[in-house]
Amino acid sequence: MQIEKTDLPGILILTPQRFGDQRGFFSETWNRKTLEKHGITLDFVQDNHSVSSNVGTLRGMHFQSPPHAQDKLVRCGRGALFDVVVDVRKDSPTYGKWLGVELTAENGKQILVPKGFLHGFVTRAPDTEICYKCTDYYAPECEGIVRWDSCAIDWGLDRDPIMSSKDTEATTLAEFDSPFSWENTS
Repeated sequence: MQIEKTDLPGILILTPQRFGDQRGFFSETWNRKTLEKHGITLDFVQDNHSVSSNVGTLRGMHFQSPPHAQDKLVRCGRGALFDVVVDVRKDSPTYGKWLGVELTAENGKQILVPKGFLHGFVTRAPDTEICYKCTDYYAPECEGIVRWDSCAIDWGLDRDPIMSSKDTEATTLAEFDSPFSWENTS
Protein backbone atom coordinates (compact mmCIF):
# COMPACT_ATOMS: atom_id res chain seq x y z
CA MET A 1 0.00 0.00 0.00
CA GLN A 2 1.44 3.35 -1.03
CA ILE A 3 0.57 6.11 1.46
CA GLU A 4 0.99 9.72 0.40
CA LYS A 5 0.71 12.73 2.72
CA THR A 6 -0.87 15.90 1.36
CA ASP A 7 -0.65 19.63 2.10
CA LEU A 8 -3.69 19.29 4.41
CA PRO A 9 -2.63 17.57 7.66
CA GLY A 10 -4.61 14.35 8.15
CA ILE A 11 -5.60 13.93 4.51
CA LEU A 12 -3.88 10.90 3.00
CA ILE A 13 -3.93 9.34 -0.45
CA LEU A 14 -3.80 5.54 -0.29
CA THR A 15 -2.97 3.57 -3.42
CA PRO A 16 -3.32 -0.18 -2.97
CA GLN A 17 -1.11 -2.53 -4.93
CA ARG A 18 -2.86 -4.32 -7.80
CA PHE A 19 -2.11 -7.84 -8.94
CA GLY A 20 -3.29 -8.32 -12.51
CA ASP A 21 -3.31 -10.79 -15.35
CA GLN A 22 -5.44 -11.51 -18.43
CA ARG A 23 -8.54 -11.88 -16.19
CA GLY A 24 -8.27 -8.44 -14.60
CA PHE A 25 -6.81 -7.55 -11.20
CA PHE A 26 -7.05 -8.13 -7.45
CA SER A 27 -6.47 -5.37 -4.92
CA GLU A 28 -6.69 -5.23 -1.14
CA THR A 29 -8.28 -1.81 -0.51
CA TRP A 30 -8.23 -1.97 3.30
CA ASN A 31 -6.17 -4.01 5.74
CA ARG A 32 -6.24 -2.97 9.40
CA LYS A 33 -2.88 -4.60 10.25
CA THR A 34 -1.07 -3.04 7.28
CA LEU A 35 -2.35 0.44 8.00
CA GLU A 36 -1.79 0.21 11.76
CA LYS A 37 1.91 -0.26 10.92
CA HIS A 38 1.70 3.22 9.36
CA GLY A 39 -0.06 4.72 12.40
CA ILE A 40 -3.54 4.62 10.84
CA THR A 41 -6.04 3.12 13.29
CA LEU A 42 -9.67 3.33 12.27
CA ASP A 43 -12.70 1.27 13.16
CA PHE A 44 -15.04 1.32 10.18
CA VAL A 45 -18.68 0.48 10.91
CA GLN A 46 -20.52 1.30 7.68
CA ASP A 47 -19.85 1.03 3.94
CA ASN A 48 -21.69 3.26 1.44
CA HIS A 49 -22.03 2.91 -2.32
CA SER A 50 -23.45 5.59 -4.61
CA VAL A 51 -23.93 5.73 -8.39
CA SER A 52 -24.24 8.95 -10.37
CA SER A 53 -25.61 8.44 -13.88
CA ASN A 54 -24.50 11.70 -15.48
CA VAL A 55 -21.19 13.46 -15.98
CA GLY A 56 -21.17 16.68 -13.93
CA THR A 57 -23.16 15.32 -10.99
CA LEU A 58 -21.94 17.15 -7.90
CA ARG A 59 -22.57 15.96 -4.36
CA GLY A 60 -21.28 18.04 -1.48
CA MET A 61 -19.93 19.62 0.58
CA HIS A 62 -21.08 17.24 3.30
CA PHE A 63 -20.09 16.44 6.87
CA GLN A 64 -21.48 14.72 9.92
CA SER A 65 -20.99 16.62 13.19
CA PRO A 66 -20.11 15.30 16.65
CA PRO A 67 -21.08 13.16 18.42
CA HIS A 68 -21.40 11.17 15.16
CA ALA A 69 -18.57 12.70 13.15
CA GLN A 70 -17.07 10.32 10.60
CA ASP A 71 -13.69 9.51 9.15
CA LYS A 72 -14.11 8.23 5.57
CA LEU A 73 -12.04 6.17 3.17
CA VAL A 74 -13.27 7.02 -0.33
CA ARG A 75 -12.60 5.31 -3.66
CA CYS A 76 -14.07 5.10 -7.15
CA GLY A 77 -15.46 1.69 -8.10
CA ARG A 78 -16.33 2.57 -11.70
CA GLY A 79 -15.87 5.66 -13.83
CA ALA A 80 -14.09 8.78 -12.64
CA LEU A 81 -14.64 11.56 -10.14
CA PHE A 82 -12.93 14.63 -8.74
CA ASP A 83 -13.02 14.20 -4.96
CA VAL A 84 -12.68 17.32 -2.79
CA VAL A 85 -12.11 18.03 0.90
CA VAL A 86 -12.11 21.34 2.78
CA ASP A 87 -10.58 21.85 6.24
CA VAL A 88 -13.21 23.29 8.62
CA ARG A 89 -11.40 22.72 11.93
CA LYS A 90 -11.53 26.00 13.89
CA ASP A 91 -8.04 27.41 14.59
CA SER A 92 -6.47 25.03 12.04
CA PRO A 93 -3.60 26.65 10.12
CA THR A 94 -5.25 25.31 6.94
CA TYR A 95 -8.86 26.30 7.77
CA GLY A 96 -10.84 26.87 4.56
CA LYS A 97 -8.15 25.31 2.35
CA TRP A 98 -9.22 22.63 -0.09
CA LEU A 99 -7.65 19.67 -1.84
CA GLY A 100 -8.93 17.79 -4.87
CA VAL A 101 -7.90 14.36 -6.11
CA GLU A 102 -8.88 12.50 -9.29
CA LEU A 103 -10.20 9.10 -8.24
CA THR A 104 -10.81 6.63 -11.04
CA ALA A 105 -11.49 2.94 -11.34
CA GLU A 106 -8.22 2.72 -13.28
CA ASN A 107 -5.88 4.57 -10.89
CA GLY A 108 -7.25 2.81 -7.77
CA LYS A 109 -6.43 5.78 -5.53
CA GLN A 110 -8.34 6.30 -2.30
CA ILE A 111 -8.57 9.39 -0.10
CA LEU A 112 -8.69 9.20 3.68
CA VAL A 113 -10.91 12.02 4.95
CA PRO A 114 -10.73 12.56 8.73
CA LYS A 115 -13.30 14.25 10.93
CA GLY A 116 -13.26 18.02 10.58
CA PHE A 117 -13.29 18.14 6.79
CA LEU A 118 -16.10 18.82 4.35
CA HIS A 119 -16.34 16.22 1.59
CA GLY A 120 -17.78 16.30 -1.90
CA PHE A 121 -17.20 15.18 -5.46
CA VAL A 122 -18.14 15.78 -9.08
CA THR A 123 -18.37 12.97 -11.62
CA ARG A 124 -16.16 12.95 -14.72
CA ALA A 125 -17.66 9.85 -16.40
CA PRO A 126 -21.16 8.42 -16.82
CA ASP A 127 -22.38 5.83 -14.30
CA THR A 128 -19.65 6.65 -11.81
CA GLU A 129 -19.63 4.65 -8.59
CA ILE A 130 -18.22 5.99 -5.34
CA CYS A 131 -17.59 3.59 -2.46
CA TYR A 132 -16.62 4.68 1.02
CA LYS A 133 -16.15 3.32 4.51
CA CYS A 134 -17.22 5.34 7.59
CA THR A 135 -16.17 5.21 11.23
CA ASP A 136 -19.62 6.13 12.55
CA TYR A 137 -23.17 5.35 11.52
CA TYR A 138 -25.24 7.81 9.53
CA ALA A 139 -27.13 10.09 11.93
CA PRO A 140 -29.54 12.45 10.12
CA GLU A 141 -29.61 14.85 13.08
CA CYS A 142 -25.83 15.36 12.67
CA GLU A 143 -25.81 15.76 8.90
CA GLY A 144 -24.58 19.09 7.55
CA ILE A 145 -23.85 20.73 4.20
CA VAL A 146 -21.88 23.76 3.09
CA ARG A 147 -22.52 25.27 -0.35
CA TRP A 148 -20.29 23.75 -3.00
CA ASP A 149 -19.52 27.12 -4.63
CA SER A 150 -18.62 29.01 -1.43
CA CYS A 151 -15.24 27.35 -0.77
CA ALA A 152 -13.23 28.75 -3.74
CA ILE A 153 -12.86 25.23 -5.21
CA ASP A 154 -11.88 24.89 -8.86
CA TRP A 155 -14.24 22.07 -9.83
CA GLY A 156 -13.11 22.09 -13.47
CA LEU A 157 -16.72 22.40 -14.66
CA ASP A 158 -17.67 23.76 -18.07
CA ARG A 159 -21.41 23.91 -17.26
CA ASP A 160 -23.71 24.01 -14.22
CA PRO A 161 -23.51 20.81 -12.17
CA ILE A 162 -26.39 18.41 -11.60
CA MET A 163 -27.28 18.67 -7.90
CA SER A 164 -29.90 18.02 -5.25
CA SER A 165 -31.91 20.95 -3.92
CA LYS A 166 -30.51 20.17 -0.46
CA ASP A 167 -26.97 20.82 -1.74
CA THR A 168 -27.85 24.01 -3.64
CA GLU A 169 -29.70 25.52 -0.66
CA ALA A 170 -26.92 24.91 1.89
CA THR A 171 -25.24 27.62 3.96
CA THR A 172 -22.05 29.24 2.70
CA LEU A 173 -18.62 28.64 4.21
CA ALA A 174 -18.51 32.28 5.39
CA GLU A 175 -21.76 31.73 7.35
CA PHE A 176 -20.81 28.27 8.63
CA ASP A 177 -20.16 27.84 12.37
CA SER A 178 -17.99 24.75 12.39
CA PRO A 179 -18.54 22.17 15.16
CA PHE A 180 -14.94 20.97 14.69
CA SER A 181 -11.81 22.34 16.33
CA TRP A 182 -8.15 21.87 15.48
CA GLU A 183 -7.17 20.74 19.00
CA ASN A 184 -9.86 18.02 19.11
CA THR A 185 -9.01 16.48 15.74
CA SER A 186 -5.27 16.94 15.23
